[in-house]
Amino acid sequence: MIKVDIVSGFLGAGKTTLITKLLSGLDKNEKIAIIENEFGEIGIDGAFLKNSGIEIKEINSGCICCSLVGNFADSLKELVEKYSPNRIIIEPSGVGKLSDVVKAINGAGIDVKVNIVCTVVDGGKCKMYYKNFGEFYLDQIKEASVIVISKTEKLSEEKLIETCEFIKTYNPTATLITTPISQLDGKLLVENLEDGISLTEMLIAELKKHEHGHHHHHHDEECHCHEHEHYHEECHCHEHEHEHDEECHCHEHEHEHVECHCHDHEHDHDEECHCHDHDHGECCCGHHHHHAEEVFESVAIETPKAYSKDELVAILNKLCTEEFGTILRAKGMLKSSESDLWHYFDLVAGDFEVRTGAPDVIGKACVIGSKINKEEIKKLF
Repeated sequence: MIKVDIVSGFLGAGKTTLITKLLSGLDKNEKIAIIENEFGEIGIDGAFLKNSGIEIKEINSGCICCSLVGNFADSLKELVEKYSPNRIIIEPSGVGKLSDVVKAINGAGIDVKVNIVCTVVDGGKCKMYYKNFGEFYLDQIKEASVIVISKTEKLSEEKLIETCEFIKTYNPTATLITTPISQLDGKLLVENLEDGISLTEMLIAELKKHEHGHHHHHHDEECHCHEHEHYHEECHCHEHEHEHDEECHCHEHEHEHVECHCHDHEHDHDEECHCHDHDHGECCCGHHHHHAEEVFESVAIETPKAYSKDELVAILNKLCTEEFGTILRAKGMLKSSESDLWHYFDLVAGDFEVRTGAPDVIGKACVIGSKINKEEIKKLF
């Protein structure tokens, strides 16, 4: 079945820029065709995109959603018959309704799958366009599964957050992309546009697989159950004061270039200890453990806000307390206020580490636990 990707957006929002980056992340062996629907007599963007070697079928003098619905269906059929593409990318006119574009594709009478439904929004002109072109503009926002906020490098953080909140008011389920397109890896962009697995789903899947990631062991013998090898990572792990009959490495880490900020625990290991055993009942630590498929509660955060390393460490330290409920797992990637690299963090049952990584499409964090205070966790970020 042929995939059909729609890249919608108001006039001048940056649709062609997004398509160019999208092309860079697609399989080079994939046969791709692009339909440019220009509003006016002459198609300009089509000539630009022909440089990529991809076939173009231009439709001018109108838009898909009105006078060209019939013409669009014929053009789509002709494109499929003549070129047999694996994927068709459609850039509709900026003044069309996205809902009508989707209807036109579904009603074209050919075997296609609407794959990406994306709208590009100029972050600095969002509210102005809404006031002047309410019905058409909101349709593009409401009908999209992914919304790319363009020209964010020109916006203050406060303005960008305000724009995100405005969009979420009318489309609370859309995936937002706020990182400047030029900074993104093409494959990462494709994954997000195609609605890949969410961070929350990924963490829940991990919990189901590992059942909280704990293993049974005795501390009478040498143990490396929490041993890690980290490179250029910052680790904030639990420090234990042990009295052992034999050498114990139960939280040993081998690090290169790692800063460690630890929580202290006092244990007497002269006797057998099962403080990390999980029998899904009451354990010696006094906690009641559950199967991961019962997974309690989760909260997902998307934010364009930038954080310093110290700010993120302070947040994660708070999540290690009981202040927000019992936190089992947290993971995320957040924009750094100190460099172009982002902060990536991973927290499991009180241990966490922070490292640097490439920019993601928007700052994300997910927290999973039992009896968690979702609103306070959101405020924390």
